[in-house]
Amino acid sequence: ALRAWGGRGAVRLLDEDPERRALLLERCSPGSALLEEEPETVLAVLTGLLPRLWVAPPQRVTTLAAEAAGWAAGLEDEWERSGRALPRPVLDAALQALDELPRSQGAPVLLDQDLHAGNVLAAEREPWLVIDPKPLAGERELGPAPVLRDVARRDPAVLVPALDRMSAELGLDRDRVRRWTLAQSVAWGFDDGMVLPLHAQVACMLHEA
Repeated sequence: ALRAWGGRGAVRLLDEDPERRALLLERCSPGSALLEEEPETVLAVLTGLLPRLWVAPPQRVTTLAAEAAGWAAGLEDEWERSGRALPRPVLDAALQALDELPRSQGAPVLLDQDLHAGNVLAAEREPWLVIDPKPLAGERELGPAPVLRDVARRDPAVLVPALDRMSAELGLDRDRVRRWTLAQSVAWGFDDGMVLPLHAQVACMLHEA
């Protein structure tokens, strides 16, 4: 991902040693995280960064379709382990989205499935640079999912307005954004037999949105 972005909105990859799994990265100065900013600034910055990151995906990047299949495969078991803590209709909505959406995607781009305010640092070359990407190759509509969860972490009341705003400003299909965010939130929402409260809240709110 860092090679593909070439410093556009993200830290530059200066050198690498694959055998040592070592990366030499551009230093971000002052290096403060975007999460220290006000919620409106966070949403504006992340919305502005997303289209800059949507470049052609490198060939070796995992596809969103493959990732979604992996998420779906374990959801029933995770739900049972959690004591069925998530409402069944929300789980079913996630499973349906993971079945339907991958088969009807738009053109693939490089996605960062973990783009949030803690992974964006203040810098000199550009005001804000993305670090620590978790890349996928898939349609743009997944892009807002981690951003929307990040927004909801601060104030759940702005989740649906943020969904509407990002979909409109980025020219995305609002319902596909909603469903991908719900599905990823459910898939990432189970941890050692428990449901993460934020992920469950976001999924439940979007099920009604």
